[in-house]
Amino acid sequence: MRHRNRRGKLGRKTAHRLMMLRNMATSLFDKERIMTTMPKAKQLRPFAEKLITLARKQNLAARRQTLEYITDKDVVKKLFDVIAKRYAEDKGGYTRIVAYRNRWGDGAQLAFLELKGAVLPEKEEKPSKKKKTEAAPAKEETPKKKKGAAKPQAETAE
Repeated sequence: MRHRNRRGKLGRKTAHRLMMLRNMATSLFDKERIMTTMPKAKQLRPFAEKLITLARKQNLAARRQTLEYITDKDVVKKLFDVIAKRYAEDKGGYTRIVAYRNRWGDGAQLAFLELKGAVLPEKEEKPSKKKKTEAAPAKEETPKKKKGAAKPQAETAE
């Protein structure tokens, strides 16, 4: 019977799926916002929230259990020192899924998975191309020389 087994397998074998979730959770805690497909985001959400709940305990055993899933020690340090303290008062719901758009190639629904209350870096605006009217001052036009045209004679001072 499949009671309470609602998460899919994402077309991957167990080892591949677990490694993918570990890598995505590491990226999520490092960058605090990732873009992925909607089914992957829905499967990653409970995985990541359990790790945050484990990090809220702030003890050595919890840190070692977290290191079994996230192998990057810098990310685990950030998880325990920054992220877990941010959610110390909350009782769950640390992440949100924001639908984005369909992917061009296969039409898969893309979504952002982000930590609630995350301070995301703002994108720097690229300098826009200047309009022709705002461009550099117009150059003075010089008369073009025509082929075979007579050379202008120098004026004589009288």
